[in-house]
Amino acid sequence: KATAKISGNLTMTSPLLNIICPVKTTAKHLIERYFWQLTEGCGNGNCTNEFCASCCDFQLLDNNSAAAKALELFKINAKLCDPHPSKKESDSSANTNAQPDSEMSNTDLCPSKEDFSDVHYLTENTVCMILSFCEEQGDYSALIRIIGKVFSNAEALIKSFRKDEPKANENSVIETDVDGHENQSEGTSEKLGASSAAALPENTPNESFDPCEVTVDIDAVRRVYDRLQTINEVEAALVNALIYLTPNLELDLEYLDVYQTNPDYLNVFLIVMENNNLHSPEYLEVALPQFCKAMSKLPVKALARLSKIWSTYELPHIRRIMETFQQLITFTVVSNEYDSENLVNDDGTVVAGTQCLKVVFYASILGGDFDVEHNEKDDDDSESDELTLHELLGEERLYKKGPRVDPLEKELGIRPIDSIKALIPFEDFVNESLNYVVEMDKDFTFFKVNAETKFSFQSCPFILNVITKNQGLYYDNRIRMYSERRLTTLYSMVQGQQPNPYLKLKVRRDHIIDDALVRLEMISMENPSDLKKQLFVEFEGEQGVDEGGVSKEFFQLVLEEIFNPDIGMFTYDDDTKLFWFNSSSLENEAQYTLIGIVLGLAIYNNCILDVHFPIVVYKKLMGKKGTYLDLSDSHPVLYQSLKELLEYSGSVEEDMMLTFQISHRDLFGNPILHELKETGDQIPVTKENRQEFVDLYAEYILNKSVERQFKAFKKGFLMVTNESPLKYLFRPEEVELLICGSRKLDFEALEKTTEYDGGYSKDSQIIKDFWETIHSFGEEQKKLFLQFTTGTDRAPVGGLGKLKMIIAKNGSDTDRLPTSHTCFNALLLPEYSSKEKLRERLLKAITYAKGFGML
Repeated sequence: KATAKISGNLTMTSPLLNIICPVKTTAKHLIERYFWQLTEGCGNGNCTNEFCASCCDFQLLDNNSAAAKALELFKINAKLCDPHPSKKESDSSANTNAQPDSEMSNTDLCPSKEDFSDVHYLTENTVCMILSFCEEQGDYSALIRIIGKVFSNAEALIKSFRKDEPKANENSVIETDVDGHENQSEGTSEKLGASSAAALPENTPNESFDPCEVTVDIDAVRRVYDRLQTINEVEAALVNALIYLTPNLELDLEYLDVYQTNPDYLNVFLIVMENNNLHSPEYLEVALPQFCKAMSKLPVKALARLSKIWSTYELPHIRRIMETFQQLITFTVVSNEYDSENLVNDDGTVVAGTQCLKVVFYASILGGDFDVEHNEKDDDDSESDELTLHELLGEERLYKKGPRVDPLEKELGIRPIDSIKALIPFEDFVNESLNYVVEMDKDFTFFKVNAETKFSFQSCPFILNVITKNQGLYYDNRIRMYSERRLTTLYSMVQGQQPNPYLKLKVRRDHIIDDALVRLEMISMENPSDLKKQLFVEFEGEQGVDEGGVSKEFFQLVLEEIFNPDIGMFTYDDDTKLFWFNSSSLENEAQYTLIGIVLGLAIYNNCILDVHFPIVVYKKLMGKKGTYLDLSDSHPVLYQSLKELLEYSGSVEEDMMLTFQISHRDLFGNPILHELKETGDQIPVTKENRQEFVDLYAEYILNKSVERQFKAFKKGFLMVTNESPLKYLFRPEEVELLICGSRKLDFEALEKTTEYDGGYSKDSQIIKDFWETIHSFGEEQKKLFLQFTTGTDRAPVGGLGKLKMIIAKNGSDTDRLPTSHTCFNALLLPEYSSKEKLRERLLKAITYAKGFGML
């Protein structure tokens, strides 16, 4: 092992030198003392310090382990022993006698060219030269030594594989080079004490600094790795070097402002992440976890720059980096056991891997197609200066308005919703192993209350599937409901009134829209916070008690009425089976506000609605305007026509004869002319301006023409969800899934999760006949059964396997029909005497079921 002078006549092995080189003088001295205490001891035979080699219980460490341990002891400010008098005399004598040998050792180690001791950083040519020499000799020890030396030292990596190879005479602020030889210019060590500034003279960012520009030659690094990784011995050297490197990086980033001093410090992370084998077990145990922890300590500006750089990579490379972090998270999760006491949130490796994966997530968005413009205007939600009751009770952290903004997202100036098509599909960033072990009740608490001190995976929602995120949303909604209930009780005690802890709606079936509209409109005007109470619906003249099932039917009846084409609030496309806002509707805005409230209440009360909107509606609710590409879903015929216009190779002006004036039909089928721009009827569409024509056309159809209707609709939706993390956690397609449920009905999964009561079991003959009957039903009959049993014909988020249905015995053979408790997804099934009778009774029940009663 190479040796280096540290202070006086003492020598130390290079692993410790790699750790302390960048540290300021005081820190270096302390780490040095810890190292000697661990390797030599204090000399006191009665020492009781567990971190001293002179202690009788101390287990001896090799120099490498002692170097790493010394850094740990420095971080926790562990106890240091004073040298025993006999030890001081012994050390003094030993140092005096050792000096000639030490000097001779340095001289003997470094003179020959074949030893390559003058190599302090690497280039592609240098690696090729050393590799050729080693192949001729049949011995790779020189290559392994150089690889270990350079890849374990941040300074050396910063200077390696550069596009502008450093000059031999450039100034350096290194106290000692990687071999320990003192070769710095006079006085430079006083300027900076960090390794980050060691590579080049004053290379701080300026106004012309391009964040995507790097000084490291990435292609050269990849070629070098390709050659090195064919040699097994070199792979082991790279693993060990990374283990030695990472404590150094952590110390630099935690205590010293290294990146601000020299942006080229990022080269270290760029070079290491080009290793194709980082996902292999050799790295996953120790090296990669430590490296991810160091990367997660990079400042936000550095992480943003790293994301921008990776976004310029070709898809295979950025996917490899993504899979490396995913492999680390999965490997760590399956290798450990987690419970409510030992949370995955406290696993530093999983947390660091997730934070690093976030950098790749945004790189994938930046590298794909995105649109940071075309944003919907946020409604004015300026906060009042008056203290709310939540603030008076010290609960304002639980009820903060609006979604939080991720620091990296803010630095990059892009959001997931801005993505049109990412390089890597969003689904590939979901880690199912992690979703299986995360405790969402605890994670929600960290997300809402302890965000500064505890990590929450909801701060990285891309890694969570929609089922897990829905659990987090459920906790948020329930806590708000309980809070409103508690506040209502407090108000009623102060005012001496009867408490009203629920959002109660009493409606008539034949006047459901009028009754619901009047009640909800009054609530939204007088006390909008009542909308955040738990919904409780009562149908006039019916005895049903709402435990969820009555609310489901209420939502269904409201939607059937509002989406009735005869009312004219929405238009229906027979081809797409989707509804769109009627720009010529005669209904007032209150009706649209009502449907917005209904959608918000459905999410808030965990109900599934039979709504058929194009995805652009949910995109607009999340803050993005509709654009030309969204027409493919909402207006496919128009989209295809505009696409053909853009792709037309002939003379657009002569052949198409279009102008910037368009026509569409009103509620009664009459044509309406609209100019997309001033004097549009006189402006022909040409090859040069056709893109503008398409953009303006889409802007009119999706935004301007329905602005009044959609604004009222969104207002109602936000009345319920404005304080919800919905916008932060979910993408538009996931919001659609929350509201509408899954259209895929897997009754095999439902059968596996169904529970039985009252004497039935899965082996009962009636149960076997029941499932054979259900599986023989057509698609519409299956939907009717689901509607009859659960109150909706859609599967919840996660599919029918997430629906806990109960089949209970309801007496022996009888002519009575099956009944259900939709609130509890319970089917009360008599023990019919034959399979034919079961089928006949069940079909009659699900076909003619309507209304609620008391059993």
